[in-house]
Amino acid sequence: MPYLVRVPYLSLPVLLVLLPVLLGLAGAGSAGAVDRPGVELSKAQAGTGGSVTVTGSGWRPRALLTLLVCGQAEPSRGVSGGTNSCANADGRTVTTDAEGRFRRELPVVEPPVPCPCVVHVATVTGARAEADAVLQVAGHAVEPLPADRGGGRLSLLADTRLRGSGGLLTWFGSPPARTLVVTVGNVGTSPVKDPVFQVGTSHGVFAPQWQDQRWRGTIRPGGKARIELPVELAAGAHGDHTVSLKYGGKVLAEHPWGVGRPWGVTLFWVLVCLVVPAALFRAGLAVVDHARPRHAVHAARPPRRTRPRLLAARRSPDLPWVAPDAEPPGSTRP
Repeated sequence: MPYLVRVPYLSLPVLLVLLPVLLGLAGAGSAGAVDRPGVELSKAQAGTGGSVTVTGSGWRPRALLTLLVCGQAEPSRGVSGGTNSCANADGRTVTTDAEGRFRRELPVVEPPVPCPCVVHVATVTGARAEADAVLQVAGHAVEPLPADRGGGRLSLLADTRLRGSGGLLTWFGSPPARTLVVTVGNVGTSPVKDPVFQVGTSHGVFAPQWQDQRWRGTIRPGGKARIELPVELAAGAHGDHTVSLKYGGKVLAEHPWGVGRPWGVTLFWVLVCLVVPAALFRAGLAVVDHARPRHAVHAARPPRRTRPRLLAARRSPDLPWVAPDAEPPGSTRP
């Protein structure tokens, strides 16, 4: 009995030492399980008009994903032409469950560029994550991928962010503008001088509209640089937008951009609808009042003279005795 009582006290220091290690191993195992999202297809080859079942795991819980058939792509190199190489009109969306899994049917269509083809899965909002699975589209043209030049190559080193905010003019419909800030590194063997980036903006599920922007500077092999590029939307734009950065035909980063509605424009039109009718009404009243015929005003009559009440009494026929030279009846003059 004493031996059984001592065992817990002797094991307690050992458990206290091993507990952090065990927790660390468990955390590392769970983090590694969700660090790299995966995608699998029900079949590796299908013809146009058919469909494949896409399943995935290791994604963020409750994340919105897009599923696209893309050409000129490989899982090791990604989609070199961005979403312009994908069949965007026939894509699908899916939301992962609480464990980061999903299952979705995807129609097989021919992408706008030749194969090799993949099923490209990427997040729509939040931290960027993507994965590809090889798909052979039967009957579609196949061309080799362009050679991967071993010169200077840029890679994203840090998360992107948009710097800036809206102002009073934006509230009244002025074009929203921000600055895209990214940190890239040269993972190649030669310096990159004055690189030309492509900045694209898209709204919803539409393909981005790309614009070339040159960054002045040199990034040496193994070095890094902070890139700042201006981004601007059309006047009156609002809603959920996505800003994309592409270099060398490869999309480096995507960042969501929520633009508020320009309520100043709505307020302006409300005021117009209230003020203009009121002004027209007042102007109409003024015109009617001005056009109304004027009536002639009669001349004022002179005021009558009021005679003394005594004089009126003397001349009254009802009082003959008060008239001049009149005597009361029955009286005799001396």
